Amino acid sequence: MRPLVSLLLAVLVAAAITNYTAGQTRTSKSLDIYVVDVEGGNATLFVSPSGESVLIDTGNAGGTTGRDAGRILDAAKDAGLRQIDHLITTHYHGDHFGGMAEVAAKIPIREFIDHGPSVEASANTFLNTTYPPLYANAKHTVVKAGDRIAVAGLEWRIVESAGQHITSPLPGAGKANPYCASFKAGDADATENAQSVGSHITFGKFRALHMGDLTVNKEFDLMCPTNRLGTVDLWFVSHHGQAISNAAVLGHAIEPRVAIMNNGTRKGGQPDAMKVLFSIPGLEDLWQMHFSQLSGQEYTVPGMFIANTVDTPDTALAVAPYVAPPRGTPGATPAPVHNGPAFWFKVSAEQDGSFTVTNTRNSFSKTYKARN
Repeated sequence: MRPLVSLLLAVLVAAAITNYTAGQTRTSKSLDIYVVDVEGGNATLFVSPSGESVLIDTGNAGGTTGRDAGRILDAAKDAGLRQIDHLITTHYHGDHFGGMAEVAAKIPIREFIDHGPSVEASANTFLNTTYPPLYANAKHTVVKAGDRIAVAGLEWRIVESAGQHITSPLPGAGKANPYCASFKAGDADATENAQSVGSHITFGKFRALHMGDLTVNKEFDLMCPTNRLGTVDLWFVSHHGQAISNAAVLGHAIEPRVAIMNNGTRKGGQPDAMKVLFSIPGLEDLWQMHFSQLSGQEYTVPGMFIANTVDTPDTALAVAPYVAPPRGTPGATPAPVHNGPAFWFKVSAEQDGSFTVTNTRNSFSKTYKARN
């Protein structure tokens, strides 16, 4: 009887593997990246040509609607995924881990990756109660700066984690950073933002950088006196495009050809940050998830580069940037709501360094040729 049971188990496992392979096999030779609208949070899905996937962050908790988790799952479905191979949580703020349980309830996650304990007590309930059952039957990895994540076809390096950065430059990097001399330090940051897990991704000659919500003082530590990252083709703008991140010491030194900003209507896009972005040497385009009221028309991009509108659009867009009232101000006008259909940016990168960005709201697409 026992040999028969063993044979049956072997058949079931083989069938499961075959089913998974069928669901994950891709004919595409590109690295596909989905930048998902999670309303000023963060969710970025990478799918390698082999079909192996990495999801960075899971957006906000969805309450009764599961809004952000649903948007992430739609992207995973578009990519043909039946599981998430690696989930990186950059840090423990609700707009970055809030949707995790909802996503994990709908699609298997094989590996959960983070920077370790939180420096903020507000995350303890999640870390002690919600998180352990999610990774109980999976792999849980705490990464340090310099670690690699094994993704077939990609070179995935962790360049920042738990407030620590790589000390040796990446291949081809290591030149003096001319922007260090003019850097102005920000306030000391004892929050989870400064603990963010930062990823440098290489696919052939294509290079991308995602630093979570890393703030300016940590950017300086990583990038000075030498530029340890070199240049990249695509930069996922840090911290939703807020001015307490995205110093020139990082953004200008890495010289991205394209930047994508996952902002909300009133989260990110302040003039001080936009000035840094628009003055990046060699930047060809900035793509925004939303029009930012904090930018106004003075510091924004053409509409074709903006992925999402709001449920009740304004009849006119102010030229001057809007100064948002402090949180909790009685009688303050609430931020525009966007709970309706959402659109993502899709990036398809080739090994020669060329890549295409598509705005799925209007099907506007632009291809960037490989650098000489």
